[in-house]
Amino acid sequence: MGMTMSQKILAAHAGLDKVEAGQLVLVNLDRVLGNDVTSPVAIKEFNKMGVKDVYDKTKVTMVMDHFTPNKDIKAAIQTKTCRDFCNELSIVNFFDVGRMGIEHALLPEKGLVVSGDVVIGADSHTCTYGALGAFSTGVGSTDMACGMATGKAWFKVPSAIKIVLTGEMPEYVSGKDVILHIIGKIGVDGALYKSMEYTGEGVKNLTMADRLTITNMAIEAGAKNGIFPVDEVTLQYIKEHSDREPVVYEADEDAVYDEVLEVNLSELRPTVAFPHLPENTRTIDEVGEVVIDQVVIGSCTNGLYKDIKEAADIIRGHKIADNVRAIIIPATQDIYLRLMKEGLLADFIEAGCVVSTPTCGPCLGGHMGILAKGERAVATTNRNFVGRMGDPESEVYLASPAVAAASAIAGKIAAPWEVK
Repeated sequence: MGMTMSQKILAAHAGLDKVEAGQLVLVNLDRVLGNDVTSPVAIKEFNKMGVKDVYDKTKVTMVMDHFTPNKDIKAAIQTKTCRDFCNELSIVNFFDVGRMGIEHALLPEKGLVVSGDVVIGADSHTCTYGALGAFSTGVGSTDMACGMATGKAWFKVPSAIKIVLTGEMPEYVSGKDVILHIIGKIGVDGALYKSMEYTGEGVKNLTMADRLTITNMAIEAGAKNGIFPVDEVTLQYIKEHSDREPVVYEADEDAVYDEVLEVNLSELRPTVAFPHLPENTRTIDEVGEVVIDQVVIGSCTNGLYKDIKEAADIIRGHKIADNVRAIIIPATQDIYLRLMKEGLLADFIEAGCVVSTPTCGPCLGGHMGILAKGERAVATTNRNFVGRMGDPESEVYLASPAVAAASAIAGKIAAPWEVK
């Protein structure tokens, strides 16, 4: 009985020839990640352990992204805790205001994760790096503390769902529509503690930005991780961003999967997740009349250059609807700078949008766009739970950058072709 791609990576990092689903293994880590919300708790636990130093000053990473620039005194204390810790221990990869970005966009951009890595992060969307062919998953702050101290973590080896992609996405369909479609089919617990392993000839038609979006939302299906095979797209991306050598693992032909799901990309339509679960999906043709108050384009799910450019190409030359607040959040400083140099920020501002420094901001109800009672937002974020972006009686509709941009112009949820 063969192993899946994720199982092979875990076996190699555990020093074992073979692992099976359900087996407990102690794994060597290539990177340990925390942010300004989760790291202070991990630092407290780390200090309780009586450990004097981290296992590797280059592999422990902290990114100040959730409430930065600091929104209040508590946020300022949290970031100061991280700043003092990283300064004292000479942590190499500490990203503060001016250098920061949204963590799950920043790490791939900086070349800190490559194929074959095992990465844990005290943030549920750490599963993003599976787009690069890495095994990456979210953990609690205590596990982060242990990882910082020992460079190791315990895992129960996950079973897997095989997702076979065929065809090529039509115009105005992107990675966000792919993952919303999948979650709509299997539900928010459809992949509970499993690995979502993508394969098929359709993979080659997905950009790295599409793949990062798809793996980012593995956790929204309950998955332990999502992972793509390493191909030319992957290797080219890593070559452009990292000086580290990737290690390529492939699933065995006789690998065992709990189920196989087939997705024909050419048949997909722009998809929207209605409140209050990512599984509550409808295609754009089924949406109906949904008047909105706010649009947020950004987050670790859809704040990459490709995402923001797709929105700019639709918004350019238009005006945002009078009743809509449109907030654009590039995921990193480099993306922000590129958008500025190419004039895309001007397109947004002239249309009536506001452009924010990189931050998670409104995605988790932090700042930069909190909703009042009864308000509705279309967001390119990853979660639309009750009260996720503000008042418990507000609503969040998840969509792609293209749909979000069109909706900002129309003042209601709209298809991109309706406003072009």
